[in-house]
Amino acid sequence: MTGMIRSSDQDVQRTFARRAVLLGGGKLALFGVLGLRLYYLQVVEADRYRMLSQDNQFNLELLPPIRGRIFDRTGLAIADNQDNFRIEIVSEQTPDVMATLDSLRTLVHIDDWDVKRVLKDVRRKRGFVPVTVAENLSRSDISRVAVNTPYLPGIRIEVGRTRFYPYSEGAVHVTGYVAAVSDSELTGDPVLELPDFRIGKSGIEKLHDVDLRGTAGQRQVEINALGRIIRKLPGNEGLPGQDVYLTVDMELQRFATKRIEQGKAEVVTAADPRVRAARGQTEEISPADINQETVYLDEDGDIVPAESGAAVVMDVHTGEVLALASTPGFDPNALNQGMNARDWEELLSNPRSPLTNKTVAGQYPPGSTFKMLVLLAALEAGVAGPESRVYCPGHMDFGTARFHCWKRHGHGWLDMIESLEQSCDVYLYEMAKRLGIDRISAMARRLGLGTRLELELPGERSGLVPSREWKLADRGEPWQKGETLITGIGQGFLLTTPLQLAVMTARLVNGGFAVKPRLTPAAPGTEEEPASLGFKQNHLDIILRGMEAVMTGERGTARASAIKEPGFGIGGKTGTAQVRRITNAERLRGIVKNKDRPWRHRDHALFVGYGPIEAPRYSVSVVIEHGGGGSSMAAPIARDILMEAMRRDPSARSVGVGTGAGPGGGDVGSLPTGGTDPLNDQGMPRGGTGSTGGESTG
Repeated sequence: MTGMIRSSDQDVQRTFARRAVLLGGGKLALFGVLGLRLYYLQVVEADRYRMLSQDNQFNLELLPPIRGRIFDRTGLAIADNQDNFRIEIVSEQTPDVMATLDSLRTLVHIDDWDVKRVLKDVRRKRGFVPVTVAENLSRSDISRVAVNTPYLPGIRIEVGRTRFYPYSEGAVHVTGYVAAVSDSELTGDPVLELPDFRIGKSGIEKLHDVDLRGTAGQRQVEINALGRIIRKLPGNEGLPGQDVYLTVDMELQRFATKRIEQGKAEVVTAADPRVRAARGQTEEISPADINQETVYLDEDGDIVPAESGAAVVMDVHTGEVLALASTPGFDPNALNQGMNARDWEELLSNPRSPLTNKTVAGQYPPGSTFKMLVLLAALEAGVAGPESRVYCPGHMDFGTARFHCWKRHGHGWLDMIESLEQSCDVYLYEMAKRLGIDRISAMARRLGLGTRLELELPGERSGLVPSREWKLADRGEPWQKGETLITGIGQGFLLTTPLQLAVMTARLVNGGFAVKPRLTPAAPGTEEEPASLGFKQNHLDIILRGMEAVMTGERGTARASAIKEPGFGIGGKTGTAQVRRITNAERLRGIVKNKDRPWRHRDHALFVGYGPIEAPRYSVSVVIEHGGGGSSMAAPIARDILMEAMRRDPSARSVGVGTGAGPGGGDVGSLPTGGTDPLNDQGMPRGGTGSTGGESTG
């Protein structure tokens, strides 16, 4: 019995020993695995975890680059950067945020809406994160705040950089503007996600945005576990954006803008007694047109708004655009700083379309400015010559329709140059009938109409040159011969832009070369000679003689706008484009004058021209929306703009007085920046108010 007990005890002991060994071995294995893991983490992966530890301590911060500037041809900055003074509040540094804001409002203007925004941001953000209270403050505002900072706990002053447009509305359709990045514009570039970062939204700012933007800098900031910045370490400041230089002459641009706005009106100060008397007029006038330092008064003494239109001035040999004026404009600085919804809606609903760059996106019937093109086509096709005579009784019967001339009782017998001088519609009906729409369309395209000219601006439109194929595809109808006659006087389906009209004129007066417009100068050595369009020089000379007769002939439609000063003579062509069809009943009753019609029913006024006559250097096109007659409205404006362009270029003037210089008259790149300011003390063009006269046609 005793032996059996001992045997059982021994079995238990052996079992316990085996289990103890297994347990001990398991523990040893676990400690071995733990040791291996510790070795792997502390030795093998030491560098990786050291880097992760440092990244938890240091954050990489992007520094927004300084945006490149935009300059005109004379070196004037038309899009610049300036200091942006802003006020921020750090909520943890003040016992009462609202009390601090109330004290601050006694020093600078802060809207109730901004106060609500600040309080909302303070609740959402950590106490050490600064919240912007106001920005774009003046130096006087900042000085008042700086003096009182001991009594404004939590308030601090910061200085940043913001975009600034010194010429505001006068250059906005060229420069464009910058504004905050929208969600749809995010591309994954972290720079675009920086607070208050701005990108180009239109114009040169948009087209050259990547170059102007520059390269962001980087620096490390040391933070604690709560995200508070402990210190900022030196880093890479990045590269500023590239500057962009344009061919535009800003002083000429400013002159052209003011001259369009003025139209035929008289410019007076707001203190003029006539202004006080006119304020009670019943005609609907925008408050913005009244509450100005200067006011426009028409011939009846009524306050009128600034004219809406466009003007383009370009070098006929190089294609460099010197002015690209579109009115009305808008203040790009307001959009950069953040425009409220009400003001934005007013811009969108304005019937005069201030957001549209009318020089490249406005499409208008060219009216009689198209007549040179038709006459050149007739000469080139051999269907007429300068001596070809046509009798104008005031109308032409074609089929069952009657096509009227602007002169009710007709012009009588006219040759080609006289038809251009007096802008006879019947003569052009006859030429269009002889040519047919195919040859007219082909000539229009050769001279730059009906296609985008690829000027370095977004939003350019192509206009419309109608053809048989176009009408069949677009309207599903065959072309009618009567439509050819209407096209011959620049009406019907035909649409052009002011830029295209300036290019057409340049190609007519530069010897028939296919010059293309440009806003940025060609790099030295890369200039390309424009190709010849293959016109006969004697045919071009006939057209130029007709354009000169428009200004200097006894019956020239723009003779009242001729420049008589030696060396500054100009040639041109008036145009008046109807925006609605005149019925036979209206003709019998007597056509209502433009000024007595609603604004939108008035004719467009157009003019194209060149100067100086002896050696053409500049072409100009002017379109005044619903401005009435081309001779009375557009011609005086174009004359003044051309005069200013020639005045600013002494080489062109010297050619005009017979110095023997060749065509082109010198280096356009040497336009002077000095001289008399072309605008008077009221900011308007010096000289007359747009003399009228001549025959109301075009």
